[in-house]
Amino acid sequence: MKRLILASVFALGFVGSASAQTADSSPITETIKNQIEAFKMDDFARAFEYASPNIRGLFGTPERFGMMVQNGYPMVWRPADVEFLSLRQRMGRIVQRVQIRDAQGELHQLDYFMIRTGDTWHINGVQMVRIPGVGA
Repeated sequence: MKRLILASVFALGFVGSASAQTADSSPITETIKNQIEAFKMDDFARAFEYASPNIRGLFGTPERFGMMVQNGYPMVWRPADVEFLSLRQRMGRIVQRVQIRDAQGELHQLDYFMIRTGDTWHINGVQMVRIPGVGA
């Protein structure tokens, strides 16, 4: 249920054109990489630190947050491969597109909505993106 609410909240208002740019290594990609690495080690407390204050408030504890990721985003919890695609701005918000290959070899694309808190980037939501021509 929280996954649906989270996706709905972040899906609203994220429509619009944006200028695209590639992102190989930046503070944004490092934040996402670090959170994924924490998930791979089942270090939910560390993974929780990369979530925005809004997300931390929504889930309350690292354990609940970790459980949501395990159940709702297993490809993020145990990715076989991670590739950073476009970094763009939509309606004043920063969105990093990430392609993840899961343990079964299936490709997934996700949009990571990023916010800056002081000098640090945090993940403010993740939305699955349909890959054209896959799983029609």
